[in-house]
Amino acid sequence: MRATIEARRDLGPDYEAALVESFVERLDATIAARVRAEIQGNGFHPQQPHAQHPPQRKGANPSIAIALGSMGIGVPLTAIGAGSAGTAGLLLAWGGIVAINFAHAIGRWRARD
Repeated sequence: MRATIEARRDLGPDYEAALVESFVERLDATIAARVRAEIQGNGFHPQQPHAQHPPQRKGANPSIAIALGSMGIGVPLTAIGAGSAGTAGLLLAWGGIVAINFAHAIGRWRARD
């Protein structure tokens, strides 16, 4: 993220869209790799026909991964959202993060029933 901000300072606002797109692509690739690693680490195999929920390792808590992922993605989204659209961008970025965490909590709550 620092490299993207420095590049924006050096190149100016004309390249901002390309820099943000490049940063988001790298961030997306990093998140996808972490999700793949988490899925493989939990022993979940998508080709299993009747597996609704991945088997969990003893002590594994997917809520921790969601919380840490939210904080990890929240920092760059805050910078991008606030830098590009001000307060509206900031609220939109964190609104999305809150919605994802809320959906996860509801899903876990329903799975207990």
